[in-house]
Amino acid sequence: MTEARESAGPHARRAPGTPCWVSLMVHELAATEDFYGELFGWEFRPGPQQLGPYVRALLDGREVAGMGHLPDRRLPVAWTPYFASDDVDRTADTVRLCGGTVAVGPLDAAEAGRMAIASDPSGAVFGIWQGSAHFGTAITGVPGTPAWNELVTFETESVAKFYATVFGYEEEPVVSADLDYVTLHLGGRPVAGLHGMGHALPRDRGSYWRTYFEVADVDVTLGQVVRLGGRVLRPAHDSPHGRVATVADPEGAEFDVLQDPR
Repeated sequence: MTEARESAGPHARRAPGTPCWVSLMVHELAATEDFYGELFGWEFRPGPQQLGPYVRALLDGREVAGMGHLPDRRLPVAWTPYFASDDVDRTADTVRLCGGTVAVGPLDAAEAGRMAIASDPSGAVFGIWQGSAHFGTAITGVPGTPAWNELVTFETESVAKFYATVFGYEEEPVVSADLDYVTLHLGGRPVAGLHGMGHALPRDRGSYWRTYFEVADVDVTLGQVVRLGGRVLRPAHDSPHGRVATVADPEGAEFDVLQDPR
């Protein structure tokens, strides 16, 4: 089993641009807690309520993700990654200057810090978080924790420049004639990916961020997803990074499950 890793020390602040949180807004919060609690072994505690009912998901007593109630049923249900910032107001201004949109905030989120929700020029939604030192994803590297965030978009070149300008990432394109993929690096380590799908990207959905969660056994997890009312969107298959599959929870929020090959 992969060794658990603390994502930050008890008094450490995350470097700007670091993926620091994932959050899911849903219509039926209690039912969603049941699904993910059973699937990943999460427990839940109340979180900041500035945007309505919200809970923090914990694994072995440490925070891994958040979930909130989405009152407007016209809004999409989706996992959203948050990226760290030293100054969320300044980062939000940079988002606007680079052609993005700030939809919510910046606003204070009680003891959690200060946050905003934005979208890049292709329309993909992400969060910006100027967090307190004690709040955020506290453990990675074990089943039930976020493992990777990937932007699914039409093409990577222009949107990579956006994220590099906003968060200071270094870009590392994959050299391939048939794959448009860029890895974003921070401090010499990969932190997120951009996958250009071209015309294979459904126009009615547009660009979006997707989150990968680590699991002990992908094939077993798929059976659990179906039993709990979710769906398998892409069956399990082997990749250079491990065995992976794409699923949706009962409300339709998509995510990937990844079995570390180590």
